[in-house]
Amino acid sequence: MARQLTLDVTLRDGTDFQTFHPGEQGGLTLEAVRGLARGAGERQIYLFGDAGTGKTHLLQAACHEVAEWGGRVAYLPMGMTAGGGPDVLQGWDGVDLIALDELDRMPWEPDLEQALFNLINGVRDAGGRLLLASRTAPRLLPVALPDLGSRLFWGPVFQLRPLTDPQKCQALIARARQRGFDLSPEVCDYLLRHHRRDLPSLITLLEALDRESLAARRRLTVPFVKHVLDGG
Repeated sequence: MARQLTLDVTLRDGTDFQTFHPGEQGGLTLEAVRGLARGAGERQIYLFGDAGTGKTHLLQAACHEVAEWGGRVAYLPMGMTAGGGPDVLQGWDGVDLIALDELDRMPWEPDLEQALFNLINGVRDAGGRLLLASRTAPRLLPVALPDLGSRLFWGPVFQLRPLTDPQKCQALIARARQRGFDLSPEVCDYLLRHHRRDLPSLITLLEALDRESLAARRRLTVPFVKHVLDGG
């Protein structure tokens, strides 16, 4: 169930821990974020990695997990704070989990940096939980406020890496099974060779192709996929 959050941001359906594919090196990160969401592990985690590596998925999965047992959550892509001033990071007292995405897109203005510094301190003092995500490591962010830079390292820092092509195929085949159909390796290979290669885009395409195949009452084969992608 999607839940309306700060600045008209809505959690996506299907972004749960069960649908996250960590690859060979992401299992520890997955378990750490799951533990934070369940209140059984770290209280602050910083994730970084290239686009499409699953940062947003993990942040939203944690929000879904906390919201399912009635907790209060706030999810905010920091790129949306431009022009909003420090007020967008205030008034979140009593929130059980705050997830701040896209820190690399945050406008690094003095007032907003101070507001983020105060937020991190407030979350820790109140016993809340904080998830941070960026395309860059915390030390590479253009932080001018020295004390804020140190606060970003209050919890563990995990790097997420892109999946290999075989791992992407495994993820697509698993998502297809969740939707009730089988995806052949041939179709999977075709998608990887003829579409954007990041996993979120591939999954979005797979779901669209599934809807097309249901409407046309045809199996998801390479000729059918080619027909759809060519605009037929």
